[in-house]
Amino acid sequence: MTELGRRVRERLAERHPGERIGDLRTLPGGHSGLTYSLTAGPGSYVVKAVPPGQRPVGRNDVLRQARVLSALAGSPVPVPGVVAVDEGEPAWFAMEFVEGEAIEPVLDEHRLDPGLCRVRMLALADVLRDLHGTTGGEAAQPLGPAGELDRWSRTMRAVPPELRPGAEDVLDALASGVPDGIPPTLTHGDFRLGNVLCQGERPAAVVDWEIWGHGDPRIDLAWFLLFADHRNFPRVGRAVSGLPGEEELLTAYLDGRPDPLAFDWFRALARTKMAAIMGHNLRRHREGKHHDPDQERLPPTIAAMIRTARDILARRS
Repeated sequence: MTELGRRVRERLAERHPGERIGDLRTLPGGHSGLTYSLTAGPGSYVVKAVPPGQRPVGRNDVLRQARVLSALAGSPVPVPGVVAVDEGEPAWFAMEFVEGEAIEPVLDEHRLDPGLCRVRMLALADVLRDLHGTTGGEAAQPLGPAGELDRWSRTMRAVPPELRPGAEDVLDALASGVPDGIPPTLTHGDFRLGNVLCQGERPAAVVDWEIWGHGDPRIDLAWFLLFADHRNFPRVGRAVSGLPGEEELLTAYLDGRPDPLAFDWFRALARTKMAAIMGHNLRRHREGKHHDPDQERLPPTIAAMIRTARDILARRS
């Protein structure tokens, strides 16, 4: 038994005295930290831990993830319940295992009924509105529109120019029209159906809180809407009939409130961000840092993201 396994078992034994505690089993598919599952008596849990030899910072800061989940407990935003936190080295926390499907309709292989996908996406607009109306997590320096643009401009410019045609024009256009910020809210950072466990039509738990923060809610909103249309992802996306479009999702999110100010700028920023992330991943593959031939499907989507960001900004001028 590993030292981490021993510590986890001891803590969960306190919660389940006299009951059988299972072994840690690696959960596949995680993109940060280490993720395990285990059983304790009748309960099932997920454990997230800092990888050996690494510091609990950035995406590996599992304690920060535990704090936001704990802060959201009892709120309208469904999240797994945190049952144990250990700040020793390596730090870890345990949360309740939530049954459900985390499927991004326009990107993942699936056989879900299109009508179910539609209902889930509209329900998630309500969850996002609830998230942006919730206070939680420790105080943090909000990153406004200018800060977000600076972050993703650096990421984009680290991508070879031939992989990001037209990106400089888009970055210049974004920089010339940075909107004023609005009061910051709690933000998820990667809010979409692929990061929400659903049970039937109901969102049961929002997961993957590695990059949560306090910032402009329009950034979360524009990112969520990007996944409404497979045509945003040439050669990568898949058509799903009947999904709500961006306007319908925006209407559901607003729930009768005024349209968000300067929202087209944020829609263009979301596309720029996606192009930068995909370009970064493709560059790493071609440099041999992370072998993944599937990344070779990305150039048409990168180009489309940049092109549509430019078109959106052109309509604003």
